[in-house]
Amino acid sequence: MSSTVITNIASLVTNDPSLGDASPLGLIQDAAVVIDGDRIAWTGESSKAPATDNRVDAGGRAVIPGFVDSHSHLVFAGDRTQEFNARMSGRGYSAGGIRTTVAATRAATDAELEEGLVRYLAEALRQGTTTLETKSGYGLTVEDEARALRIAAAHTDEVTYLGAHIVSPDYADDPAAYVALVTGEMLDACAPHARWIDVFCEKGAFDGDQARAILTAGRAKGLQPRIHANQLSYGPGVQLAVELDAASADHCTHLTDADVDALAHSRTVATLLPGAEFSTRAEWPDARRLLDAGVTVALSTDCNPGSSFTSSVPFCIALAVRDMRMTPDEALWSATAGGAKALRRTDIGRLTPGAYADLALLDAPSHVHLAYRPGVPLVSGVWRRGVREI
Repeated sequence: MSSTVITNIASLVTNDPSLGDASPLGLIQDAAVVIDGDRIAWTGESSKAPATDNRVDAGGRAVIPGFVDSHSHLVFAGDRTQEFNARMSGRGYSAGGIRTTVAATRAATDAELEEGLVRYLAEALRQGTTTLETKSGYGLTVEDEARALRIAAAHTDEVTYLGAHIVSPDYADDPAAYVALVTGEMLDACAPHARWIDVFCEKGAFDGDQARAILTAGRAKGLQPRIHANQLSYGPGVQLAVELDAASADHCTHLTDADVDALAHSRTVATLLPGAEFSTRAEWPDARRLLDAGVTVALSTDCNPGSSFTSSVPFCIALAVRDMRMTPDEALWSATAGGAKALRRTDIGRLTPGAYADLALLDAPSHVHLAYRPGVPLVSGVWRRGVREI
């Protein structure tokens, strides 16, 4: 293994408040970072950088941790262009559109599904994402859910079983039988390929009792819970997430004061997905309310073909700052360290000795440009586990 120092960094985000300016971002000005193998070995002032095998001049640009996208749905076929066009013409969003993707995904070959997954992962990497969670949920049969997870697990460590995305169209007249399948034969086939279990707890999908049964069954098989909660309406999802110590409650658009308080006094991260609100013209989550209450917040893309077809974390950062009342510092932290917390990881989302060398070089002097220059492709270099990929 060789070592590399990146010098002449205008602004280095470490996400370690013991460093630099002592803010949550741990900003170091005129900085350097040393990569040794796949890990960060040193950070500090550029003039004090130790000798290494290789040297990269950042040219007065900013370096940030690689984005941690903790919520996506990338194993699918087809798209929902017509649905999006209709929605932008005035039709409301509902969970029912998922069935369109289910039909296309079932009809696709393994090779077609993998080709799509690899394409979207590469697209995300070019935009600075170095860790990406993805889910099943578009097969809704034992065979199709298991193959989705097998395909995903070949390309990312963060794989989630989402057999409980909606009630399968095959069980439309017997939801209880579908819950039994999700918690029985389907779970048995899928658990070996996943780390997480998820459920869409929402009107039109699964109620609180069904969601509890599904997540509890998954936990008994060694899968850790996360949950789609309170996206389209007020409901029991957030409270259930806290009750079960879920790693994250995702969406969190419609919250009571009790929901916010429960999150603030728990380990459960509120993962906000502004791409979904953008693509459905829905009410924005109130990030300011959550942050002021002391809730840990993550930002993610929710990349999926129906309600948020974007793999761009920088785009979501810009939305969060403009429309969810986050500061640029808070949005970046939530898209890096916050995402790591949503995955219960301490080895990513920060640039401190011992963490994975996952980082992005921006064609800008500060991370603030991610929100200041929305839509501009600012990521000019990406290192993942010490290897320069972009």
